[in-house]
Amino acid sequence: MISPIFVCHGGPTLVIEKNEYTDFLKDLGKKLKPKAIVIFTAHWEDEITTISSIENTYDMIYDFYGFPKELYSIKYPAKGSVEIASKLQSLLKTNGIESKLDKNRGLDHGAWDVLYLMFPKADIPVVQVSVNPELSMEKQYDIGRAISQLGKEDILVIGSGSTVHNLATVDWNADKVEEWAVEFDNWLIEKVENNDKEALFNYRQMAPNAKLAIPREEHIVSMFIAMGSGNKNKPKLLHQSYANGTLSYICFEF
Repeated sequence: MISPIFVCHGGPTLVIEKNEYTDFLKDLGKKLKPKAIVIFTAHWEDEITTISSIENTYDMIYDFYGFPKELYSIKYPAKGSVEIASKLQSLLKTNGIESKLDKNRGLDHGAWDVLYLMFPKADIPVVQVSVNPELSMEKQYDIGRAISQLGKEDILVIGSGSTVHNLATVDWNADKVEEWAVEFDNWLIEKVENNDKEALFNYRQMAPNAKLAIPREEHIVSMFIAMGSGNKNKPKLLHQSYANGTLSYICFEF
């Protein structure tokens, strides 16, 4: 049995940084022994849930611009799994959720940067899955519920995104976090830990600073998917820290 997690993947430079969050991700990876990983990434959007279905090593997608050259040479040679992709599609179909397979797409930085830190050997099969930020939070949760049995088979479900994700508010020279960002996250943490799904589904209307924290929902929807796939009555905050003034580094276990 392995519990799903939500992780904030931060900026592309996360993989070359040394801070309390990167240390946390490395330590967390050492504690987990999944036989496969299913990762929903904020950097792959599709109207229909799309599942990577390859057996060979993924190509790398460097979906960012203007960062240090060394980032564009990083490799994470994970292989896919057609078997796990088919299992995932079957579970979604059984629960009335449409999906499709993709045999070509590489790993984007929403996936490889956290996997690079958590599982540096790249020896665990990875199945990457798209998100659709236009769906309601209830429907995101339902996608997670449809695949909740994966944890019982030691398949780790990861939602990779962010809580506070407003790039217009990022300050590369900031030495302290903005209070409004912490206020939003603390509201979110309280509702997650109390399993208050009604409030969470309506976070945009109820949470303080929600529209400032999340101008567009592509980075938070994977949290709801991970939450839906969980089997814990009491979800748990594993980590909370910040970078660049407003960029959240949060991890939940569901």
